[in-house]
Amino acid sequence: MAHATEAPTRRAQDVFSCVERTMAERAMATRDNVVLLMVSGGSDSTALAYLAADLVAAGRLGGLAMLHVNHRLRGAASDGDAAFVSMLAESLGIPLFVCDVDVAQLVRSTGGNMEAIARAERYRAAREALESTCRYMGFPFEAGRIFTAHTADDRVENFYMRSIVGTGPGGFRSMEHSALIEGCRVCRPLLETGRDDLRAFIETRPEAVRDEAGALWREDATNADTDRFRAFVRHEIVPRAKERNPRLLETLTRTMNLIADEDDMLTAQARELVLRCVTPLGPSPAEGFLAAPELAEAPAPLVRRAIDRVLTLALGADARIESASIEACIAGLGASGYVTNIQGDLAVSYNKQGLRIEPMSAFRARRKKA
Repeated sequence: MAHATEAPTRRAQDVFSCVERTMAERAMATRDNVVLLMVSGGSDSTALAYLAADLVAAGRLGGLAMLHVNHRLRGAASDGDAAFVSMLAESLGIPLFVCDVDVAQLVRSTGGNMEAIARAERYRAAREALESTCRYMGFPFEAGRIFTAHTADDRVENFYMRSIVGTGPGGFRSMEHSALIEGCRVCRPLLETGRDDLRAFIETRPEAVRDEAGALWREDATNADTDRFRAFVRHEIVPRAKERNPRLLETLTRTMNLIADEDDMLTAQARELVLRCVTPLGPSPAEGFLAAPELAEAPAPLVRRAIDRVLTLALGADARIESASIEACIAGLGASGYVTNIQGDLAVSYNKQGLRIEPMSAFRARRKKA
């Protein structure tokens, strides 16, 4: 008969095996790669740090460094997070980069969205830290990877958030296992693992670091504020769904992976369609694109994805493409004399050459010349 104390150990082994399997199946990283961990000090990223250290010890990764970005949004609590991450890095023997960014000041000076600014600053710092790590450890930059601590819980929360507000093509895959951000390969090795399992994994470690209050990870009090959309979904929607299906994370993750497989296939076909039917209007994507009339002959789902791709190129990777903009472009295909204005002050027009998507200023300048 197994002793009761063996159950936590088995659970910890299951977490490690799940992460190891996710990395292998998704071709995230091997011993030929050096990895920068983005660590906030919360339970998910703290678990990621321990797991990554274990992966290096097992010969699965070539090297590690950590990055902590202090957004200076929560006063002493933010400083406490930084101190905890510093202790964690020292305990694990992992080089640590710390970056202080006054996000609130940037919001005041630019008028931008706080979450978008914070994200942009994090990944800008991550690229610089990864470049430095690769140089120091003797790896080419192409061998560098950034690991984030997004979990199955985060993915499920995204799924429900998008269910409420709507989403575009492929949106219900919720999160990609890896993506190219700021020219870096960003991987999410915890995407098949639940937060409760990760916390149990931390609790099994006798050498686990504790903060000044004795906690094994840092809690962000704003995560409990249900006036915030994600917190509302996390604390109100997901628990009710789990009452109906206690294995919600497992079943919904499997569903999202099926959606992701189909999304990858359609995305590849849409890219081929763009290469075949769409021509840039200038050296910069911001100058716009011309879609040949033949685009309208493709199946509607591919046309929708192709237009989404073109608008993303024109407006930038961080732009949230509105469904109304996509539909406005589709409505113009084949409609001679069609002209409309969409997000980003883009003009959409159609003539015998095809569908033209360009800045409104360029459209007006052409009209004047004509």
